[in-house]
Amino acid sequence: MNNAILTITSLLNEERCYAEIRNLRWPSGVTCPHCESDNIIKKGHHDKQVVRQRYLCNGCGKRFDDLSETIFASHHQPITVWVLCLYLMGLNISNAQIAEELDQNLSDTQQMCSALRDMVNKKKYAHTAGRSRI
Repeated sequence: MNNAILTITSLLNEERCYAEIRNLRWPSGVTCPHCESDNIIKKGHHDKQVVRQRYLCNGCGKRFDDLSETIFASHHQPITVWVLCLYLMGLNISNAQIAEELDQNLSDTQQMCSALRDMVNKKKYAHTAGRSRI
């Protein structure tokens, strides 16, 4: 990973946000979330999120994308909304305030906040158990 300073405003750009996700998720290069093979080819982009790269694993033949097998998969909010939600959570404001700031419905925001808290807790647990993994 490069030594560039990561700021919230830089992550508001969808392309930079996906690039950072790739860097964090696959620091040594893309691997299949199903079989962990690195014999991967790029296979187009997501229909509605054009920066979201699709891949084909030559090891197991399965298709996946940048968000497959993550908490962000199968949700309709753009990745930048997730990043802003996490940032606002760090400011310790309520889910209702976060929903208002993001112009999101409260139940969607509560689901996002819950998923993000679970992810942070799992990360903390894995780190304290000596298994730090993104």
